[in-house]
Amino acid sequence: MSTVVLITGANRGIGKGLLERYLRLPNHTVIAANRNPDHPTSKALAKLPTAEGTKLIVVKVDATVWQDPFDAVKTLEDQGIDHIDIIVANAGVSYIWPTVAEVKPEDMEGHYRPNVYGYVSLYQATRGLLKKSKREPVLANMGSNAGSLSSPLPFPNAAYGPSKGAAGWYTLKIDMEEPWLNSTALAPGWVHTELGDAGAVSFGVDEATIARLMIGLDESCDGMMKVLAATSKERHGGKLIMWTGEVLPW
Repeated sequence: MSTVVLITGANRGIGKGLLERYLRLPNHTVIAANRNPDHPTSKALAKLPTAEGTKLIVVKVDATVWQDPFDAVKTLEDQGIDHIDIIVANAGVSYIWPTVAEVKPEDMEGHYRPNVYGYVSLYQATRGLLKKSKREPVLANMGSNAGSLSSPLPFPNAAYGPSKGAAGWYTLKIDMEEPWLNSTALAPGWVHTELGDAGAVSFGVDEATIARLMIGLDESCDGMMKVLAATSKERHGGKLIMWTGEVLPW
């Protein structure tokens, strides 16, 4: 039976990096979910190399639209998808980094809608297919220590940070409520992506600090693939796991 993997936000950055790696594994059905399958970056995914017995499916999921994951599941079922083994809930936004004194409600909502509501709706929509997996299924949210309550990052982050903290709460609670599901969170590190580099510019981080703290996309994705290959509910359920395999405190 083919291993079925669904990745949201899969047409660029970390999502695409993980997608490429899963496509290189044999006997996988890899579902690339993103908000616009007709965008050139989405259409280009069809040109990625695939291993023997592996295929790509592209489906629309806009993380800001609650109904989208439910419509996507119906589309996938119509295409013969009868289970999902692994979900990487990667889609999300980070576009402004205010202090708490400066943050506006529209920016809080702008981050909560995709980063929290979008994650919960994805879980609700795919829960039935996850439950049909013949293995212990994995729901991996793309977490961040930007949302940490124990060691928050020393940068202004009053829109994105709280949204990742809330998503972490749902990750933990889902793992408590579903004994059959490994609900976990991956911390990719501070990665050289469009989002990560924009944050560095906004924070005014100097080149020496960037060189010390930021990592490349390949390094992050290779590490997360190792974590996903070895994960289990007993080991990682309800926890935030660094790309290195280290367990981080919430």
